[in-house]
Amino acid sequence: MSEQTEQRAARTRHVVVVGAGMAGVQSAVALREAGFTGPVTLIGAEPHQPYDRPPLSKAVLLGKAEDSAFDIDFEALDITLRLGLDVTALRAADQVLDTVDGPVPYDALVLATGAEPMTLPGAEGVPGVHLLRTLDDAARLRPVLDRQHDVVVVGAGWIGAEFATAARAAGCAVTVVEAAARPLAGALPAEVAAPMAAWYADSGAELLTGARVDHVEEGAVVLADGRVLPAGAVVVGIGARPATRWLAGSGVALGPDGSVTADSALRTSLPDVYAVGDCASFPSARYGTRLLVHHWDNALQGPRTVAAAIMAAESGAPLPVYDPVPYFWSEQFGRFVQYAGHHEGADTLLWRGDGADAAWSVCWLRDGALVAVLAVGRPRDLAQGRRLIESGAVLDPEKVADPGVPLKSAAL
Repeated sequence: MSEQTEQRAARTRHVVVVGAGMAGVQSAVALREAGFTGPVTLIGAEPHQPYDRPPLSKAVLLGKAEDSAFDIDFEALDITLRLGLDVTALRAADQVLDTVDGPVPYDALVLATGAEPMTLPGAEGVPGVHLLRTLDDAARLRPVLDRQHDVVVVGAGWIGAEFATAARAAGCAVTVVEAAARPLAGALPAEVAAPMAAWYADSGAELLTGARVDHVEEGAVVLADGRVLPAGAVVVGIGARPATRWLAGSGVALGPDGSVTADSALRTSLPDVYAVGDCASFPSARYGTRLLVHHWDNALQGPRTVAAAIMAAESGAPLPVYDPVPYFWSEQFGRFVQYAGHHEGADTLLWRGDGADAAWSVCWLRDGALVAVLAVGRPRDLAQGRRLIESGAVLDPEKVADPGVPLKSAAL
C-alpha cells in the first residue's frame, strides 16, 4: 500500500472507543499521536468529562480536589465525545454498536469498558452502603467522612486499605472486615502480607480477619458469627470484574474471568475489534501466561499498542507486541507501596529489610532472574527492579537479600 493510499484509508475509517476512562481516553489520544486522521468517537457511560480514577480514593474523597478530569483538549484533537451514553450491545456482522440513543456504526472498535466493582450479596439498596469506583461514588462518600461516621469497610484489598486510610485521616472510626485470614490474600503470599496487617492498628483502624458478613442492614453489619458492627456507612471493596457482560452473544471471546481474550497486539476474536485496559487479558511471553491487569499503568501503556495495531491494519506494517512488566502503586497508612512484575511461578522469595520496619522490599526470582518486586518506601528498589525484570538479568541472590546493596548491582 502506498503512503498516499495509507493516508486516504486512515482518513476515511471511523474508530469508535467504548469507555471513557484512562484506557479509552488514551486510546483516542494515541491514535492522533500515531497520525490517524480519520474520525474518532469516544463513548462514555458517565455524564462527566473523562477523569482519572486513582485520586477518587485520595484527594477527591477528602475534598482536596473537586474532580480529576483529564487535561486534554478533545476538541483540538478532533475527538468526538458522547458522554452519558450506555452501549447495550455489539452487532459485529453489521459493525454497529447499539446504544440507548440508537445505533453507532464503526470501522474499527476499541473496547475499553474497564471493570465494575463486585457487590456484596444482599446489600444492594440498603441505605448507607457504598462502592468507590466513580466520581459520583466519591461525591456521595465525602459527606460521610465530613460527618465522621463510624465506617465499616468490607474487604482488606488495595481499595479497602486506601479508603480506610482516607477515612482515618478524616477522623472516622474504621473497622475493616476481611473474610480471608489476612489482608491482600488474593494478591500477595501470606508472609509478605503479614506485616501489612499491623498497619491497620497503627493507624487506629480495627482489622477483623476470618470474618464473613452474614448481612447488612441499615446502620449495622452483621457477621456470620453473630457479631454486630455499628455502621454509619458501609464501603464495599471486595474486588472488581471486567465490565463485559454487555458483550454476551456478540462473538467476542471472553475468558472464564469475564475478560476479553485479546492477542499480543490487543486484537479480539473479531476483525477490527480491539480491547485494552481492565476489561482485557493478554498473553505474556515474558511470564508464559495470560495476564489480566486491573491497574492504572496497564490502562496507560496498552493504548499505544492499540493505536499501532489499528494503524498497522491500514498499512500492512508489522503488528506491535504488548508484553509489559505490570506495575502499580498504592498509598495507604502513610506508606507508599509499589509493585512491578508477576510473582506467580517464582521459585525464590528474598527479603530486603525487615517487614516490621518503615521501609522494606521483597523480590521474587525464577531460575535466578527477577520476575517481581514489591517495595514499601524503597522506590529505588522498584525502579531498578523494574528495569532488571525487563532485561531478564540473572541476579546474585546474596546481593539481592542485602538491603544495603543497590539492586542493580546484583546483576551477574
